[in-house]
Amino acid sequence: MNRKILFSFRRSSLKTKWALTSAVVIFISFAIICSVLYWSMHTWLLSQEHQSVNRTMDDLQVFFESQGSGMTIDEIRSNRGLMNSIIDKNQTVRILNKDGIEILRINDTINQIPEIKKQVPSQGYIVEKEKLEGIDCFVATSKLQMSPFLGYIQLTHPLDSFHSLMNYLLMAMCILGLGALIISFYIGHFLANFLLRPLHELRLEMLNVAEEGFGTPILMEYSYEDEIGDLLQVYRKMMAELEQTFLLQQQFVQDASHELRTPIQVVEGHLSLIKRWGKDDPAVLQESLETSLTEIKRMKDLVEEMLELARGEGVAQDSHCNVEETIREIVEEQLHLYPSVKIEIVKNHFTNVYAAISQRALGQIVRNLLQNAIRYSNHDAKIFVCLTIEGKNCKIEVEDHGIGIAESDLPYIFERFYRVDQARSREEGGTGLGLSIVHMLVNKYGGKIFVSSKLGEGTKFQITFPLENNQI
Repeated sequence: MNRKILFSFRRSSLKTKWALTSAVVIFISFAIICSVLYWSMHTWLLSQEHQSVNRTMDDLQVFFESQGSGMTIDEIRSNRGLMNSIIDKNQTVRILNKDGIEILRINDTINQIPEIKKQVPSQGYIVEKEKLEGIDCFVATSKLQMSPFLGYIQLTHPLDSFHSLMNYLLMAMCILGLGALIISFYIGHFLANFLLRPLHELRLEMLNVAEEGFGTPILMEYSYEDEIGDLLQVYRKMMAELEQTFLLQQQFVQDASHELRTPIQVVEGHLSLIKRWGKDDPAVLQESLETSLTEIKRMKDLVEEMLELARGEGVAQDSHCNVEETIREIVEEQLHLYPSVKIEIVKNHFTNVYAAISQRALGQIVRNLLQNAIRYSNHDAKIFVCLTIEGKNCKIEVEDHGIGIAESDLPYIFERFYRVDQARSREEGGTGLGLSIVHMLVNKYGGKIFVSSKLGEGTKFQITFPLENNQI
């Protein structure tokens, strides 16, 4: 049963949970307050009843002492009115002989005669709580001595009025508690509707985006600077980033499929050519195989660079490398691949400098820039790599005297698969991802990249990276 209630509570709406929780909390608080109040009232009123018994017994003892020990029963009967003025109307007073037989009674609230206790003192009186005729009562007993009479005076004080008052108070508290539970539930439900309305609207916005897509405008307005306002700002920022990522992903898939389609078609065409005529014509076979291998290599390079962009690995806290050593290794590698190219390293007070970037990342950046410079330069290309220190940064410049880039194309050269008609044509090779990888790696390691170029004169890339901490 408890599991079913808990399961049902978990499946209920947040508004219902809020309303129920607030109602239960208010009810429990009210119940605790009422319990403390009831116990306090019970103790105080019971004490008042006990004090009433004490007052009456004290007045009776004073009365009998003032009359003297020679007072008789007949005189007591004649002074009945005086005793009635002493005794409350809901109390019964009896005068009993030493055997407990009733001699005189004043008021008839309780007919049952309580048993005389053995521990009645010679002076004063005792008060005990007993149940007579099904009613709780205070019974006070004291000895009474009137020569020659020796007996007892007994006062019975029923507590039925006290219990009636406490039952009335308890019933009132229960009714108020039930009313408080119902009222607190509805108030909690109203407050939940009011306070959670922005979350409900935000949920509808999310469902609308899920059904209609990212193009759906966000119509929700919320101007309060509270947790919900912060949540809405985070949501809007997240949706903007997701939309941008989604659009970039779509563009990336379209560009990648377009770029892969061409070499696949070329390979397919040459394989068909080999199937038809290449078996008998060695020249066709040789040309088709070379072309197919070139296109397959291009596809391989494209896939590798796409994976490099998609990997997006985090930056290690202790990433650093020796800039000059790393660049010399890449330069030697390129000179081995392109013997006719000249690459000159120019240093300006640049010795044993460490930058806050991994060796692999810096090598990838320099390699892509050098391959770009070689690819779009003349046959005997000459490239300069300048290394300098600027404040807390090291600057790397890669400059060529190739065909250059038009000014209108410069803002777009770091986009994936972007090709300038003259400078990035497919005939020159490449995948269209090299500069995108450079831009991604530079940003990932907190660097900056600038490019300047003129058609027919060449291009210069300037990259700055923060120095390693212990060199600052």
